[in-house]
Amino acid sequence: MSYIQAENLFKQYGSGEAAVMAVGGMSFKIDMGEFVAVMGQSGAGKSTLLSMMGALNTPTTGNYSVDGLEIYQLGQDQRADFRREFLGFVFQSFHLVSYLTLLENVMLPLVTVKMSSKKKRALAEDALLRVGLNGKSHRLPGQTSGGEQERVAIARAIVNEPPILFADEPSGNLDTKTSREVMDLLQSLNEEGMTIVMVTHSPECAGYARRMLRISDGLLVEDVPLNGSRGAIQAVVC
Repeated sequence: MSYIQAENLFKQYGSGEAAVMAVGGMSFKIDMGEFVAVMGQSGAGKSTLLSMMGALNTPTTGNYSVDGLEIYQLGQDQRADFRREFLGFVFQSFHLVSYLTLLENVMLPLVTVKMSSKKKRALAEDALLRVGLNGKSHRLPGQTSGGEQERVAIARAIVNEPPILFADEPSGNLDTKTSREVMDLLQSLNEEGMTIVMVTHSPECAGYARRMLRISDGLLVEDVPLNGSRGAIQAVVC
């Protein structure tokens, strides 16, 4: 059994003549430790798919499981537990709290976790170390660069040591050099064993992955292996 399985996922918004089919019946499997890039035009259904995979957006029909758990057969509290234990999220907008230090921002996912404040702080400091921001934990987000804020967002996503990381356009607001630094970081996390699913418009960023799912008009139209080296699919139109 594959680690992540999607079977005939549909997502429709609205009804009747106003109905919009955002995802029109996608099926795929992802093994543990894979790095998968999801590509497609704006409005193709990429972010809707990612939100369903992240247990944030209930499919209209279809089945979705992770590690044998049928996610949308779980209750809301159980889904919240699943997200906390299994998933880390990185979004295009960093969503950092401006009046909290970098360390405090990274500690946010641990607020509801039953452990000592000392342990939470140690986990957050370790996450900042992993993304190359050791020594900057006392700073506020406004005192850091865009690339550093993205690293904080990644540290926050991995502080609970999840096996899966979902990233939605993680380099969308960054310059080329900083984007490559962030992608190098994601590739390192994948090499450590983390399963990564990343939505991106960038062929260069997708080239870090080892597999590409290309989506068009809510449909999966291509599923191809990549070699996982930067710039591997420069010819892909997205």
